[in-house]
Amino acid sequence: MAGWFPGSQPEPELESREDVYLLNPGLGGLSVKVRASRALDVKMFLGSPGILDLPGRARGRMQYWRKWSFPFSPLSPESIDPGGWRRVRKQRRVARFPGQGAPQARCAVELTEVRFQHQDWWSLGLEATGPAESLRHELEATAALVFTQALPGGVDLRIDDSRSYAEWLRTR
Repeated sequence: MAGWFPGSQPEPELESREDVYLLNPGLGGLSVKVRASRALDVKMFLGSPGILDLPGRARGRMQYWRKWSFPFSPLSPESIDPGGWRRVRKQRRVARFPGQGAPQARCAVELTEVRFQHQDWWSLGLEATGPAESLRHELEATAALVFTQALPGGVDLRIDDSRSYAEWLRTR
């Protein structure tokens, strides 16, 4: 997967970090995590405008989220690891694409190697920002650029695997 990504320019930024997700209790449309022991992130699901479909390449649900991020400094790493929280190690590759339409619009593509409960996984996400009316176009245009090169053998990006991190982690 890392050799495939991003399939075109720009050169991805690399980052290693550990996030801690609040998984229990389930909070419905909220996702809560401590990012790299530096920030408390709260995301609220606002709905889905539909499906992003690149025939023969990828298919996934588009989702609207609102995010709030607050500075955070735990007393110790152990203080954020009680019962319902789960640690996730990440090796992230993020390619940031300029807007394809509106000048304020952007789209980031993130390929992440995830280590959770002694198993390795991959996640792939696209995140568009900018004026609401341009978001779908930005996602579609960036996805078309990224998926010009076929995925590695055996990789199938299916709609059934399209979900938020917190939702995915709860299934493990």
